[in-house]
Amino acid sequence: MARKPTRREFVKTTAAIGAGFWVAGGLQAADSKSKNEQIQMASIGIGGKGSSDSNDAGRSGKMVAICDTDTGRLDGAGKRFKEAKKFTDFRELLDQMGDKIDAVTVSTPDHTHAAACLKAMRMGKHCFCQKPMTHSIYEARLMGEVARKMKVATQMGNQGTAGSGLRKAAAMMRAGRLGTLKEVHVWSNRPIWPQGCPRPQSKPCPPNLKWDLWLSVAPKRPYADGYHPFKWRGWWDFGTGALGDMACHTVNMPFMGCDIRNPTSVQAVTSGHNRDSYPQWSIIKFEFPANDWRPAIKFTWSDGGKRVDPSVLDGDKPRGSGCVVIGTKGKIYSGNDYGGIDKLYGDVDASDEGLEYPKSPGHFKEWVNAIKGGPPAMSNFPDYAGPLTETILLGNLAVWAANEGEGPKVEWDAKNLKVKNRTDLDKIVKPDYPAGYTLDT
Repeated sequence: MARKPTRREFVKTTAAIGAGFWVAGGLQAADSKSKNEQIQMASIGIGGKGSSDSNDAGRSGKMVAICDTDTGRLDGAGKRFKEAKKFTDFRELLDQMGDKIDAVTVSTPDHTHAAACLKAMRMGKHCFCQKPMTHSIYEARLMGEVARKMKVATQMGNQGTAGSGLRKAAAMMRAGRLGTLKEVHVWSNRPIWPQGCPRPQSKPCPPNLKWDLWLSVAPKRPYADGYHPFKWRGWWDFGTGALGDMACHTVNMPFMGCDIRNPTSVQAVTSGHNRDSYPQWSIIKFEFPANDWRPAIKFTWSDGGKRVDPSVLDGDKPRGSGCVVIGTKGKIYSGNDYGGIDKLYGDVDASDEGLEYPKSPGHFKEWVNAIKGGPPAMSNFPDYAGPLTETILLGNLAVWAANEGEGPKVEWDAKNLKVKNRTDLDKIVKPDYPAGYTLDT
């Protein structure tokens, strides 16, 4: 059996996490601005979550440019950022304003995350990106590599990463307070949008929406109701389904505490789907190999009304979303999406005595501090957000293969981003970008 880390080793590791190192690798501080110098911000995607992200950016620096493919939303944001120049194409924003911008926030639909972030980072711009970090596994790996090469400050928008409750729970696992870690269960109340349905009938695009720019790197299709502004999450070409929407939140605590990265296999059972729209529900099982401090561990994800069996919670009824981590001594249960400790089962020491973990000044502020020369944000692209996103999105390979119900086991080579036992999933791992957008250079 793999040994558990000592408390000193865990403290050292989590301190390194706060400095952007996580378990392996190590990330240098970003090429930074003076602590007293104003950050010139741009926001790509300013509706939905982009509204609060752009507000955070505007409070943390000077907003000099905003971008959205919906001119109605763009004009509304222009009233908040009166001095910002407005764009409907992020490429034009970066090309025209590049010398005036230090950092960007990207809060578009999932399929455009990587295209916008990669262009910005290759220009040396610090980057905040909403979850999931990318639409595909390859994009997640590539974004981490580009961020490291360009020495830019990065962060994914999984806010719970900064929570003391989540960090304490992770520290407890690493300190061995659950005993030997055995398994993880996570479930979500998503989807809360239509999934598992046929494509809607096309219709004329409203004049406020630049449809070709909204599609960006996605395959061309006619406009229809049911995509913009919110229901895009349920479509393979645009979103990442229930898993992509919430797992970077709800899996965050066991990812930090159990180091569930680089799985060796994944398998799904679903309600069935047409490979155009995600299924109404899915159950996905991941297997992770032993590492240098814990044995092999299993993780089960459920969505669409499927939840952990109450017996796993000793008969307690699970809430609509949650997570439970099980060890030989006890369990930690979080009955929400953000990883706080709601209940402990078994002989688990919940005291703070001898337990140390890095404290956060606030999620978005971690990124701003990194831009100004401070330590990298916990959820930086190369060492945390990228590996988390890779793990999460691997589940969608299994979902794609389970289009008729129960799918085959997908054997995964994490180092090389390759499915070992089939070739038809390669197009899900790595997308093709159309002319005008750049994936690889």
